[in-house]
Amino acid sequence: MSYLNALTDNKSKVDLTDRFTYHAPTAKGVAVHGELSAMFTELAAFIVTKVPPGREQSLALTKLEEGKFWASAGVARNPQTR
Repeated sequence: MSYLNALTDNKSKVDLTDRFTYHAPTAKGVAVHGELSAMFTELAAFIVTKVPPGREQSLALTKLEEGKFWASAGVARNPQTR
């Protein structure tokens, strides 16, 4: 049984398929991903430099990783950069 085919709402099918499909980046997308990586890495270094080691620093870096993930997903899912 295909659960995707069992969905009656076509918008849901399209949305789920888009969310879980690999989107190869265009040259523009690769450039934006590189910029994101550089900026997030710079902020991570700032956090490690300014925030004492411990739970708070660790959580700040984890949330920064999550932010990088979602920013990258936004670029990957954008039709202009894939």
